[in-house]
Amino acid sequence: QVQLVESGGGLVQAGGSLRVSCVASGRTFTNYAMGWFRQAPGKEREFVSAITWRGGKTYYADSVKGRFTISGDNAKNTVYLQMNTLQPEDTAVYYCAAYTNMVISGPPTYWGQGTQVTVSS
Repeated sequence: QVQLVESGGGLVQAGGSLRVSCVASGRTFTNYAMGWFRQAPGKEREFVSAITWRGGKTYYADSVKGRFTISGDNAKNTVYLQMNTLQPEDTAVYYCAAYTNMVISGPPTYWGQGTQVTVSS
């Protein structure tokens, strides 16, 4: 089992920045990649970004490409999502996710509890 705990969410004005973090614990050696999803009010959960532990290959949704940067600290079992030039449309609960396989287009194996990111206009 892998436990994921997010932090760093909050309220920010449009154009501002925020960094959310996710600390993984448990059977972290099974993780192939970690990533972030988000779910806005009234909408389905959507993929935001992911990064592989081996090789550090990154993936981004088109909506955040160029604005968000995902990174990882293997020693701390932590993944970060730096969110810049935030827009009100980015408002959502951001969920950390862990993949135990290389199919990033598929569903993650584990989920965090989520952290709220609110962008005001």
